[in-house]
Amino acid sequence: MADTRRDWLTLHLVPGLGATGFRRLVETFGSASSVFKVSQKDLLQVPGLRADAIAAIVNHPPYQEADVELKQADRLGVALLSFGEPDYPALLANIYKPPMVLYVKGDPGVLKQEGLAVVGSRAATSYGLKIARELSGKLAAKGLVIFSGLALGIDTAAHAGTLAVGGRTVAVLGCGLDVCYPASNWRLAEQIIETGGALVSEYRLGTKPDAFRFPERNRIISGLGRGVLVVEAAQRSGSLITARLALEEGREVFAIPGRVDSTKSAGAHRLLQEGAKLVGGIDDILDEMGWLTAGSACEMATSSKLAPAEPIGQDEAQVLAVLEVYPKHIDSIIAQAKLTAAKVNEVLLRLELNGLIESLPGQQYRAIT
Repeated sequence: MADTRRDWLTLHLVPGLGATGFRRLVETFGSASSVFKVSQKDLLQVPGLRADAIAAIVNHPPYQEADVELKQADRLGVALLSFGEPDYPALLANIYKPPMVLYVKGDPGVLKQEGLAVVGSRAATSYGLKIARELSGKLAAKGLVIFSGLALGIDTAAHAGTLAVGGRTVAVLGCGLDVCYPASNWRLAEQIIETGGALVSEYRLGTKPDAFRFPERNRIISGLGRGVLVVEAAQRSGSLITARLALEEGREVFAIPGRVDSTKSAGAHRLLQEGAKLVGGIDDILDEMGWLTAGSACEMATSSKLAPAEPIGQDEAQVLAVLEVYPKHIDSIIAQAKLTAAKVNEVLLRLELNGLIESLPGQQYRAIT
């Protein structure tokens, strides 16, 4: 009998098992449901299984936890995709360690569409944010899906640029789908779903965004796309991990050159030295990937001009009113705009993504005329 969602999820929730152990068990015994019917002696013959995982499978299979998880997922509108089923994205299935279960909020079908991962520094420069937003928007306008990680900086710019042209984007989270991280991007996450994109995670609901989970989730970002574009990255960063994972899987890696004296471009320059494709515009990507001549049946826009991610609202107008072409410190902006610090930070990020202001060292900002 074929596995049910409950069988698959129960095995996924076994503590200490992981994606590799999960896959070995299914390959050895034929199905997830069969794993819970074998003896401890049989389980000990499977290489690499931890003792706590074997004990849980034999003595305390988490069936009740799976039932609770399924009810919670249904309540939140979260779909579960199991490895090997038709809806599971084929590109992701072909990576070295594919997730055995994917939690998806939004349209699961978008995961199987042609697209590119766009990643980079959380502490991005104004230049990096502008380039990430513009290139993502232009690629999305050709009908491509943009995959990224919802982090601050380049990820946020990539998602926002895609939404600005009515494109579809996918955010891969390093936490449960009922936990928005960073919290300031909750509205962006909602917009991704509302416009036909999706939020994705391999982690059970309620999982906190612990630091060690983000390098692990990067293989999903690189695995969903045909290639990876690195806009800004330091020498040691998660973006380089994503790029190198893509190379290991035979995917194309692209990089944007930056200032030679900027540490935030050092990682991208290193990738270029190692053979990444230099990008000066979207045609460099489209041509390399064979998308330039193939055309796009789902092209959503022909103009390369990008609209703002969102209309200027009252909060944005208040902040813009106190900014000048000369730099102003954030404390002064907060005091003059008469908004909370959290709101001002949120508005400043939105204005920067829209190309209306520029952030400078020392928490200073200026208007762009």
